Amino acid sequence: MFDFDATLPLMAAQFLVLTVLLNAVFYKPLTKVLDERDNYIRENETNARERLAKAEELTRQYEQQLAEARRQSQSVVTAAQEEAKKYAAEQIAQAQKEAQAKREQAQAEIEQQKEDAMRSLEQQVDALSRQILEKLLGAELVK
Repeated sequence: MFDFDATLPLMAAQFLVLTVLLNAVFYKPLTKVLDERDNYIRENETNARERLAKAEELTRQYEQQLAEARRQSQSVVTAAQEEAKKYAAEQIAQAQKEAQAKREQAQAEIEQQKEDAMRSLEQQVDALSRQILEKLLGAELVK
């Protein structure tokens, strides 16, 4: 069936030469490119992880700063509201005092006018009483 003459060793030698040539020309550059690509991908992945970690840290810091700013602004707003309430209460108290003072002043004026009116009425009543007495009794008896 098979003929074992000089062609078998020649074929084996050709196979070995082809293997050496393919290894030198094709496989070594291909594995070198694949290794370089693998290193490039690994470096990029490492850099991406580092950047992601930095971004997460910055995000955390910014969130803390934002939360602190919110707390501070809330305290400022609360203080301003309390100040406004205090100011409003002072203004209301002052307005009430002024209203009370005006009310008391008006009442005093009314009282004064009442007393003046009463004096005027008393004088008129006295004058009318004299006139009536003078007419009834005569001018000489009334004095």
